[in-house]
Amino acid sequence: MAETAAKKKIYLGTGRRKTGVARVRMFDGTGKILINGRAVDSYFTEVKDRNAVMAALKLTDMTAKVDVNILTHGGGITGQGGAICQGMARALVKMFSEAATAEGQGDEGPAGGMVKKLRDSGYLTRDGRMKERKKYGRKGARRSFQFSKR
Repeated sequence: MAETAAKKKIYLGTGRRKTGVARVRMFDGTGKILINGRAVDSYFTEVKDRNAVMAALKLTDMTAKVDVNILTHGGGITGQGGAICQGMARALVKMFSEAATAEGQGDEGPAGGMVKKLRDSGYLTRDGRMKERKKYGRKGARRSFQFSKR
């Protein structure tokens, strides 16, 4: 029986923004990023969304060291970009925390410093702004119907 190849260690991260949800799977590789089976440039047409996706990797200098596979759904393009940013940051935190425990460092050292960088830059914080729900007796969330005196 043939010996199976060693399994890659996969780091998972989930990100949310408005109604968009992203599931991020990160593993060692060459820097290839796939979003719903497509490349970043073909999925996100605007530069700001591409920068949001790559921000956490650029901050930690991991752009050419990891491969990322992302499944995202819900919301719009910008919401999905923000969700991917948070999911990638969470996956990087798991990667760095596991590396720190393997080396017996704890929160100090280079791995703990990377987590602090991500936290201070705001990539681990969920943006809680969502659309307000429509209320009964009103046209929208706050707008009421036009008042007629006669």
